[in-house]
Amino acid sequence: MQNRTLADLDRVVALGGGHGLGRLMSALSSLGSRLTGIVTTTDNGGSTGRIRRSEGGIAWGDTRNCLNQLIAEPSVASAMFEYRFSGNGELSGHNLGNLMLKALDHLSVRPLEAINLVRSLLKVDATLIPMSEQPVDLVAYDHEGNHVYGEVNVDQLINMPRELMLSAQVTATREALEVIAQADVILIGPGSFLTSLMPLLLLDDLTQALRRSSANMIYIDNLGRELSVAAASLPLKDKLVLMEEKIGRQMIDALIVGPGVDTRQIRERVVIQQPLEASDIPHRHDRQLLRQALDQALVGLARPRLMCRRAHAARGCR
Repeated sequence: MQNRTLADLDRVVALGGGHGLGRLMSALSSLGSRLTGIVTTTDNGGSTGRIRRSEGGIAWGDTRNCLNQLIAEPSVASAMFEYRFSGNGELSGHNLGNLMLKALDHLSVRPLEAINLVRSLLKVDATLIPMSEQPVDLVAYDHEGNHVYGEVNVDQLINMPRELMLSAQVTATREALEVIAQADVILIGPGSFLTSLMPLLLLDDLTQALRRSSANMIYIDNLGRELSVAAASLPLKDKLVLMEEKIGRQMIDALIVGPGVDTRQIRERVVIQQPLEASDIPHRHDRQLLRQALDQALVGLARPRLMCRRAHAARGCR
């Protein structure tokens, strides 16, 4: 058995939202159409939140952010997509990319079609799929049992919530379930733990697809301190417990973390711990270092299987 690298894989699936997923996908953009991102759609802040309150629909901000980071060839179209209005008028603060996606959503049968139209316009090869094509918000019960509505408010919690939920029983996008079933490796993170990563794991059909998957799953931890006070206090082990409770089984085979993270309680998982920070943007992953770390994780995951296979040939492997 040979060690695998990312370049050898036919289907790499990344789960997340915000700047984290965009950074990860830009690091892996050379995979082209073999790379798929499943994007969180619960954002209710900023330009995205204003559009949702006015027009309804799913949150477009995280998808737009990923598209921005995947643009390989600057053009008039890409400059338009990244443009943000200034001034004091009604458009002030709006990102044109959000408005374009919303307009295409009105013209399309499905939000996924709107994303694919923009991907074609911007010449982005990687696929982006919204976690659901139905409008949905993140809600929580805080540590005192109070109802907290919306991603922005959840992120402001001082203590970890008793429970996280979605505001409606929506279904995952069909194509998201299909790519998880086909995945060679599944990546989750980096990103805000409560508001970029956990919402995906609140979709029952998506977690069912993860439970059935035979792919290795790799968690990529944040480099900087979480903006959410509640999430910032969570030890690494507790994050794994919370994610795997939602998935329904131990799923995360490997972790990629920065030098300052306490990994002493992590057992029976491949841990890649090394400097990963970009020199130009604090607390963001260096694209090349992140890709190298992912390749190291895949090598580490291959070794136990290789040792097991050799042992089985000799005397049986348990």
